[in-house]
Amino acid sequence: MATINLNGRDVAVDLPDDTPLLWALRDGLNMTGTKFGCGIAMCGACTVHVDGQATRSCVTPLSAVKGKKITTVEAVGEAKVGAAVQAAWQKLDVVQCGYCQSGQIMSATALLASNPKPTDADIDAAMSGNVCRCATYVRIRAAIHEAAKSLA
Repeated sequence: MATINLNGRDVAVDLPDDTPLLWALRDGLNMTGTKFGCGIAMCGACTVHVDGQATRSCVTPLSAVKGKKITTVEAVGEAKVGAAVQAAWQKLDVVQCGYCQSGQIMSATALLASNPKPTDADIDAAMSGNVCRCATYVRIRAAIHEAAKSLA
């Protein structure tokens, strides 16, 4: 039995240490906001924050997050930057099908937390690991700029 700090509270997870964090969240803790996309850290749908860093949960074992703070899309809006990103997403109607958006929001929030005034190149670099099959990339970039502007 492992204990992890999830969204600001310690929770027990009764799964083997080599279980990917994604499955611990989805199957072990019924936190389904984080999505399964590819299983090889190439699409970004499973992105969560581990100590504030965008992390692909599909390839991160539970053993790697012991003693670290994990934030999922369910709680990212509790912080100022996450709330700004979510508000910008809604204002600019970013979502089309929505499947990838939890990962997109988590990556965008990590970017703005570390770089409050990103350029298009900064955004492209930070978001390059997040795939959107609906191709809402222009709206995603605009929403990140909108969130940055609202935080300034």
